[in-house]
Amino acid sequence: MRSIHTDDIIKNIKEMCIEANLKLASDVESRIIKACEREESTIGKQILGQLAENMEIAAADSIPICQDTGMAIIFISIGQDVHIDGVNLESAINEGIRQGYKEGYLRKSVVSDPLLRDNTKDNTPGIIHYEITDGEHIEITVAPKGFGSENMSRVYMLKPSDGEEGVKQAVIETVKLAGPNACPPIVVGVGIGGSFEKCTLLSKKALTRSLNSSSLLPHIKKLEDELLDEINQLGIGPGGFGGRTTALGVNIETYPTHIAGLPVAINICCHVNRHITRVL
Repeated sequence: MRSIHTDDIIKNIKEMCIEANLKLASDVESRIIKACEREESTIGKQILGQLAENMEIAAADSIPICQDTGMAIIFISIGQDVHIDGVNLESAINEGIRQGYKEGYLRKSVVSDPLLRDNTKDNTPGIIHYEITDGEHIEITVAPKGFGSENMSRVYMLKPSDGEEGVKQAVIETVKLAGPNACPPIVVGVGIGGSFEKCTLLSKKALTRSLNSSSLLPHIKKLEDELLDEINQLGIGPGGFGGRTTALGVNIETYPTHIAGLPVAINICCHVNRHITRVL
């Protein structure tokens, strides 16, 4: 049994909230740079160049990549041989978010009630997803999510007979409807299977997977590649001004489902696909 104090969790989440907002993960950064090199549209190439320059300025001057510093999404995997000392874990996670957004001078975008709309003034509470795993470590992923792209996401409860083509149509339709509103080039997270709520969680988690990795399932990898190609043929392009770079990547996660269902969720993220992972 290994003990981890919540002070360490607070400190790491604070640092991760700041770091994720100032510097993109290397996989996303390299995709933007490569897209700029191969983009054929003049205005598309110009926009991608501006995005690359914006990333450099943000990292050099320690300022946010985007003014929408997102709602903090936290994935935390806890080894069953870990004992957590200190305060309540959820309180610790939110304290880390609070400190990160205050000390990092990041925009506070969370309201305490979805209808009354009073700002909490510290970007808490975060959205926390827990998982119990083997071992004696805690793995934390912080993924600040902006809502320009979040609002463009959708869930489809397809029929099993819709099959792979139905999944493709759902993804393409979602990207078409998002158009320029999702701040392309986008990253598309897709969850297939499970239930109504499970597929949405899968699609969110898919956004945290490196764009340099593909699904280990051959038929899903093929689907990822085909969807990325089809999306980039839509002509939406960087900023919605046309071009061949509408998406930087498509990540798909799957889960077993019921014989009568084919749930599909598409979670779109703008080019500022922020995610950072640490293991304690």
